[in-house]
Amino acid sequence: MTIAVTGATGSIGGKVLERLGGGAGVRLIGRNAERLEPLAEHFDSAFAVATYADGPAMTAALDGVRLLFLVSGHESATRREEHRTAVDAARAAGVERIVYLSFLGAAPECTFTFGRDHYFTEQHIRESGLKYTFLQDSWYQSMIPLMADDQGVIRGPAGDGRVSAVAPDDVADAVTAVLTTGNGDHDGVTYRLTGPEAFTLTEAAETITRVTGRSVRFENETLDEAFASRAHFGAPDFEVAGWVTSYAAIAAGELAVVTGDVETLTGRPPQTFADYLNSYT
Repeated sequence: MTIAVTGATGSIGGKVLERLGGGAGVRLIGRNAERLEPLAEHFDSAFAVATYADGPAMTAALDGVRLLFLVSGHESATRREEHRTAVDAARAAGVERIVYLSFLGAAPECTFTFGRDHYFTEQHIRESGLKYTFLQDSWYQSMIPLMADDQGVIRGPAGDGRVSAVAPDDVADAVTAVLTTGNGDHDGVTYRLTGPEAFTLTEAAETITRVTGRSVRFENETLDEAFASRAHFGAPDFEVAGWVTSYAAIAAGELAVVTGDVETLTGRPPQTFADYLNSYT
């Protein structure tokens, strides 16, 4: 059986590819041939160049594939349509099952605007008639230290809300388990991938300071302040809204859930935030 891995040149897709080990049973799909070709050669795997928006190219890229690991496309104003096209291409190519990397709390009216895109994609996959498994991950622990500015300040409208951030390696391990085990046990299941604890961004900053020695603190913003402080980036409105509402979702309590799904899938507990920081410092 051939497994197609999208996003193989990215963080999670790359980690999943490493765990699968490549070989003839794995096909890499991405947008950039210059980045895909050496990766495919290293893992002794085939590759195909296609974008989610190009239905015919995606259909051709997925020919002969039975299991598709679908990583969400880059944030864009047309991401819902791109995902729809990719799912339709998978069905046209004869793909039997999609494992989709979604986001925790994906819902039609969730606070995090990009989470709504994930909900739309989940719904379209459900309606496609294909077998599916959804893995909804929380914030990545790896993101949090990068949010601190040059003065060591993390700013955003998260308030005292909590987030059950998860280590990228735990996500990749869970995805790989779903791709390689189960005999149908994962069909129609939604797994919520979280760390073992939910913490405030104030607590996250304190943990970064304690573990790394870098002085970091959290400064809450109002929504208006958050939009204003990000205006200088010149990003499109939809992208700024995604940045701001990712914090607002924490304030709303939508990312505080802690589950045992990582341990269920991998057989071991997920890393704490301190564990993650210790492993990368």
